[in-house]
Order: sequence, then C-alpha cells, then structure tokens
Amino acid sequence: MANTLFILSLVIIWIMLLYHMFLMLGGFFHYMSFERVIPKWQQSMKRLPTVTVLIPAHNEAVVIRRTLQSMVRLNYPKDLLQIIVINDNSTDKTGKIAREFAEKHMFIQVVDTKPPQAGKGKSSALNFALDYVEGEYIVVYDADNTPERDSVYHLVLCLENDPKAGAAVGKFRVSNAQKNLLTRFINIETIGFQWMAQAGRWFWFKMATIPGTNFAIRRSIIETLGGWDEQALAEDTELSIRVYNLGYYIRFFPAAVTWEQEPETWPIWWRQRIRWARGNQYVVAKFMLNFLKLERKAILFDLIYFFFTYFLFFMGVILSNIIFVTNLFIDLQLSVGFVTIILWIFAYLLYVTQVYMTLSIEKTEMTLTNFFIVLFMYFTYSQLWILLVVRATYVELRRLMTGEEVKWYKTERFDE
Repeated sequence: MANTLFILSLVIIWIMLLYHMFLMLGGFFHYMSFERVIPKWQQSMKRLPTVTVLIPAHNEAVVIRRTLQSMVRLNYPKDLLQIIVINDNSTDKTGKIAREFAEKHMFIQVVDTKPPQAGKGKSSALNFALDYVEGEYIVVYDADNTPERDSVYHLVLCLENDPKAGAAVGKFRVSNAQKNLLTRFINIETIGFQWMAQAGRWFWFKMATIPGTNFAIRRSIIETLGGWDEQALAEDTELSIRVYNLGYYIRFFPAAVTWEQEPETWPIWWRQRIRWARGNQYVVAKFMLNFLKLERKAILFDLIYFFFTYFLFFMGVILSNIIFVTNLFIDLQLSVGFVTIILWIFAYLLYVTQVYMTLSIEKTEMTLTNFFIVLFMYFTYSQLWILLVVRATYVELRRLMTGEEVKWYKTERFDE
C-alpha cells in the first residue's frame, strides 16, 4: 500500500513538473514573437478609444501618490482618459491625496464608496465605480502600481486589433525586489508565473488568467457579466472563467508593463497568499460543481489546471513527504528507495532549470545572486507553499461548513 501511494504521488508531481516545462517552452516562444504584431497593429489603428482606469484604494496613503504620478505620465491622450480612484472607506489620507491630483488634472476623479458597499473589498469597490465609467475599455490597476508610460496604450492596442480577445493582460514586475530575501523569492516566483503560467498557456492553448492588476477588459463584457463576484477572494480568476464562457479569450501581451510592490514581511505574505489560495479554491469549486451549465466546455481544461495546482499537486507532495519521513522511523518496506532518490534529484534539477530559463528571459534577472537563491528557494519558499495550501484548504472548508461571511484581507503597503 505504501509503495502504491508513494508511486502515485511521484506520478502526480512529475506530471506537473513536465507540464510546467512544456509551459516554459511556450513562454519562451511567446517572448520571441509577441512584439512582431505591434507595427502591424499600430498601422491598422484608425482611432484611439476612450479608456477608464479604475484604482480601488483602501488606506493606500503610503503608495497612492506614486501611483497617480505614474497615471499622469501615461502616454495616452488625456481627453480620452478617465482615471477613477475608488476611495473605499479609507481612514488615512488616501482620499485627500487623490483629491489633490483631481484638482490639478481634469481626467482624474475620486469617488467614495457608500454603505452597504463601503469597505467590503476590491470586488465591491470596482462594482460601485461602474456607475461612473465612461470609457469603452476598463483598465484596472492596484493602488501600489506604477505602470510604464505605454502600458495602457499597449493594452488598448491589443483589444482594438483582436476582436476575439475579451481582455488583454500585461506583465507585472516587482518594484521592491531587492528589499530582502522574501522579496527576492517573490520576484523570482512572479517572473516564473508570467512566462510559464501566462505566456506558456497563451502560446499553446490561447488561454491566460486575468491578474488583479494591469489588464484591460471591454466595458460591454463587464456590463454583460454584471460586474465582479463579491464573494470571490480571487475575483480576477473568477472573472477570467466567465469571460471565456462568453466565447472570448484572454490575451497575454507583455508589452504592457507595470511595477508593483510585494509583501516585505512573512506575516503579510502569508495572509496575502492564503487569500489567493482560498480564492482559487473557491473558483475551482464554483465552476466544477456547475460545469454542466457552462456554455464553453473547453474551460474545463483551465479548471483542471487549477485543480491540479491547488489540490492534486500539493496533495502529491504532502503524501510523498509523509511517506518518506515515516519510512525513516518505521520500515514501510518501500521497494522504490533508490529509484526515489534518482527521481527526486531529477525533479529538483528540472525545477531549477525551469526557473533559470524564465529568469533568462528578463535580461536583468539572471544574476549570480539569483542563481544561488533559486537553489535555496526549493527547500524553503517552495515548501512553505505546501503548508499555506493546507491552511487555506482548512479555512475555506470551515467557512463553507459554518456559513461564515467572506472577508477581504487588504495587503499592507510599505513606504519605499
């Protein structure tokens, strides 16, 4: 029995490792080709459409000024641009700072959420702001983001030239990557996500996931869908599934770049990632249970990916670890001892190879420091994700059984 379970766990782990290697190759091919369409797209642009940028902000005084400065610098006609700061029940100077910008720039406005939506979380704030949206396209940025000058232009360029794309997703980078070891870990993780999970899935399957920031979506789609799901802690992933179900796809276009701040302490990282894991588990459960009602059955492929990531893969790792550790103290009569060591060594080498290849795409990131951090990362940061997913699963199951209200945790910011 122990042998069977151990082999099963190894099979699950290797399926995910090989799949991510496949995605990484797709990400590299996409990196080599995505810019080729830009000249043709620019020539075909007959006009620039109106755009509304939504910035949900709850107690963001530490970062909101820098974010709005980047909005002012955007390379997009200001008479076609509407920036809405959603001051969501802030108790600090967020509203005051945002209004200083609104007084100086006609294209910036501040709206204050009102009960019962005030302080309910990001989805609620975004839904509240829909009544004020004037643009043909909606772009969302988190309040800690500093998009590069052409980011909004590139997102719009993508949607204007690809009518099958319901949303366009840009690339995000870590602004405080050099702060400490944790932010270096997150930086490497983020780069891997961009070029494997996003670029790779787009290249092979024409699929990507809307992130929480730096994306544009057609206003007509948001209105058709009735806005964001306020019960979803991962509102971006949940929205992605519904966009696909309308018959559109989501295009990953890394020409649009934003820089965002990441957690600088472990407790803040833990709370943020718990929210992410719970949110994605909610999405998997919501759409798996209602799969027969989905118009586009191809969505099942992406749901299986999330199911493997947040359930089977982590369960396989946990199971193999438990059996391996137990066998150190109790003879389980494992007959795959030597084979296990070889498979583990190759799995580790495959892991670091994937990460190194994605880092090499970002030319400034394949440094000697990052080389050694990746070797160390597998035994530390990656293993913490196992505990995190276990904790998230427990909390989400408890919420479902008790009927507990979903509570949004806002990531704390740091002054840079």
